[in-house]
Amino acid sequence: MEIVHVTGIEGARQARGTVVVIDVLRSFTVSAYALAGGARECRLVPTMSEAHALHAATPGSLLSAEEDALPVPDVPISNSPTQIRAADLKDRILIQRSSAGTTVMAAAENADDLYAASLVVARATVDACLSTHPEVLTLVASADHPEDHACATYMHGLLRRERPDLDRLLQPLRDTERFARVLSGEWPGFPPSDLELSLAADRFDFAMPVTRHEDYQQLRAVRHPHPTG
Repeated sequence: MEIVHVTGIEGARQARGTVVVIDVLRSFTVSAYALAGGARECRLVPTMSEAHALHAATPGSLLSAEEDALPVPDVPISNSPTQIRAADLKDRILIQRSSAGTTVMAAAENADDLYAASLVVARATVDACLSTHPEVLTLVASADHPEDHACATYMHGLLRRERPDLDRLLQPLRDTERFARVLSGEWPGFPPSDLELSLAADRFDFAMPVTRHEDYQQLRAVRHPHPTG
């Protein structure tokens, strides 16, 4: 199996084979906590106008959104796993818009199979990918951030039956001013608890395959055997 690493929207446009789009902080971590918390599915859209329209057209849905990593006025749930865990998601649909994850996902138009991933579902996503024996697997870091690259490297190691040192891989994130700002509690819509929730590797035992629809991309939780051990 050939494993390819790319970044961002341009990388997603070039991605081929089985494609995994990674957003650790925080879009696809939010998706995972939503599905684990009882959401029926997540629906991804790249713009706020699409998010509002889909929310209005989907009775009982919840909307989670951010723009430039900041809360959106009149959207009570930001792109925060902490807020998602506190929400009533049972059998509901979560509509998501984010600056990186959902916009990059929309650009991955040439994938044979497509997954959303983050650290909390990393091993389960690898298991799902291995179950189909792809010739080419593309790992897309949705943003040029250390945590997305760390997750891609961690998954690459698992795909090769290795045991990556995730603590070492995440050290570049911990060294950033961005990390310190989140820990300070001064980032609107980004509580410090989001870090612990987002960096809890392999917390969930399901992958999040993507099904394309005309107006959105759908995520559901799917469990697979565990060839990675």
